[in-house]
Amino acid sequence: PAFGLFIFTIARDPLRIIILIAGAFFWLVSLLLSSLIWFIAVKASNPQDERLQKGLLIFGVMFSVLLQEAFRFLYYKLLRKAIEGLVALSEDGCSPISIQQMAYVAGVGFGLMSGAFSMINLLADALGPGTVGIHGDSQLYFLTSAFMTMVLIFLHTFWGILFFHGCEHQRWWEVAAVIIMHLTVSGLSFCNPLYVGSLVPSYLLMAAAAAWAYLLSGGSAQNLRRFLLCKC
Repeated sequence: PAFGLFIFTIARDPLRIIILIAGAFFWLVSLLLSSLIWFIAVKASNPQDERLQKGLLIFGVMFSVLLQEAFRFLYYKLLRKAIEGLVALSEDGCSPISIQQMAYVAGVGFGLMSGAFSMINLLADALGPGTVGIHGDSQLYFLTSAFMTMVLIFLHTFWGILFFHGCEHQRWWEVAAVIIMHLTVSGLSFCNPLYVGSLVPSYLLMAAAAAWAYLLSGGSAQNLRRFLLCKC
């Protein structure tokens, strides 16, 4: 369902595709930089110290989140400049795409790239060696990983809308809320293999972020009711 966002809302518009690919590239660069820093930290530390290695892993995850949000801010600045250029080049003085639409497409770009890397890691684990659950561990690893990937794609989409709205109106508490939610969801992954402890709060946060993003985008309860009832 998450990858359907691209097919149904972005695939037919060349400008949206460009914005999505650029957003995916920004997320990829943030991952590359955070992975490089974590790799250097691990190599420079004592590999026999399990407590230190676990601390470095937590540091790597938290640093990666902060770097992703920093690149999301840089991408917002870039798109803001792009809108000014589009307005200057247009005949009617209007941009062919609004900042709200850019926020949505950029969020999908971040989410799809994040989901793609999650799927690659999952498929790599599926190749073996070993069998999931053979030592009494949960056999729901692949299923829960798929659900977690989906929630992250949707969350990045909603976070993009909230983040851009906060930057556009200088409501920095909205930006801070996005960062806190991102840190929370990433931190919940350390609850695994207690998957209920990570999945349930993540989906609750996704529902809250979805409702918030819907309202900031101009949605209302009446419009939602009309949509669910298939009324024009």
